[in-house]
Amino acid sequence: MNKVTTEEIFAYHQGGKVGMACTKPLTSVRELCLAYTPGVAEAVKAIAANPAEVYRLTAKSRLVAVVSDGTAILGLGDLGAAASIPVMEGKAVLFKAFGDVDGWPVPLNHCRQGGADTGPTDPQRVIDAVLAIAPMYGGINLEDIAAPACFEIEDTLDAMLDIPVFHDDQWGTAVITLAGVKNYCQLCERDLGELRIVVNGAGAAGIRITEMLKAAGARHIVLCDSRGVISRSRAGLTGKKLEHAAETSAKTVGEAMRDAHVFVGVSAADCIKAEDVKGMASFPAVFAMSNPVPEIQPSVVAEVMGKAPYVMATGRSDFPNQINNVLGFPFLFRGALDCGARTINMAMKMAASEALAAVARLPVPPDVAAVYPDETLAFGREYIIPKPFDRRLFVAISSAVVEASVATGVAAPGTDPIAIRKQLETRNLSR
Repeated sequence: MNKVTTEEIFAYHQGGKVGMACTKPLTSVRELCLAYTPGVAEAVKAIAANPAEVYRLTAKSRLVAVVSDGTAILGLGDLGAAASIPVMEGKAVLFKAFGDVDGWPVPLNHCRQGGADTGPTDPQRVIDAVLAIAPMYGGINLEDIAAPACFEIEDTLDAMLDIPVFHDDQWGTAVITLAGVKNYCQLCERDLGELRIVVNGAGAAGIRITEMLKAAGARHIVLCDSRGVISRSRAGLTGKKLEHAAETSAKTVGEAMRDAHVFVGVSAADCIKAEDVKGMASFPAVFAMSNPVPEIQPSVVAEVMGKAPYVMATGRSDFPNQINNVLGFPFLFRGALDCGARTINMAMKMAASEALAAVARLPVPPDVAAVYPDETLAFGREYIIPKPFDRRLFVAISSAVVEASVATGVAAPGTDPIAIRKQLETRNLSR
């Protein structure tokens, strides 16, 4: 990874990372009449007469709101709506660069309990704010909203709106993690249903990772939080934690990791010890995804494992096997927008994960390998997940999402997956 300085970072962010680009020319009086008055009145009347025309006559069909109240920014915590803007702008940039989706930052103030700018999220205030802005957007990407409020917000909005609502911190991480675990199964020749899995971190990402793994067939998962193992014998459990409480005598994450095949960390830096990894089953997988510092350093795992086989993944781009949400959300929304889906359901997320895993098993094109000259990109222990600059993801994941949307009945009537795939292939060549 090329090291960057604070000065370079500030210079890159100077003036922001997003802006508006006109999609139609405006260089003459005639074009002014078309763009605004009197011509714009015809578009207004058409939409008023038939609300579905908003998708044809406005930018709604290609625009996603990137919404945050700033309560859980990256690994930095609750720093407020204004401080979330660089991340929301960054997400918009990734939407455009990788998925050719127009995202726009929507940071929300006054959405805490009591209408304050600090304190816990008031789910209803976020819900009301998003409902108010929804007419402009074809999709809602929720971002950096702390648990447990994020679960209620996403579920409620998804039920109330007829456009896709997707909390990337919940599902994006889960989609990518499942793809990595599936490919780990290929390498270690184990079935997902037989894996003993420990998930450390019971926030937005940890809960949804657990749910996706279970939906894919995992049967033995122990979920942990800052207090240790979430077991059925633990008092005071409610909500999602109670739903995923396990039958186990283990009390600590280290105890839970004994003889485990897979560790998934979405928790805190350096919280896993060398002996915890040493006690895992043969050929283990360690997904230490805390950012910027993982739960355990790859160098420590390498020393513990010696010459024994294992898989190591992190959330960082300077180590192999980066579990990064950019491998998911741009293409999930690309597919959902292209087929006019009214939601992003579990089948669509599963399809995205499977497509992502499948791309990693293909030979890597020379142009992708050239971006990573210091790595050997071939399916194996150090390459279980594709790289973000692999342009095949644009077609593979997006079209898989479209197919799942049609199969589950949430796509717009008359959607043709084959035609959309051909359009994606053509579009990919011109990007």
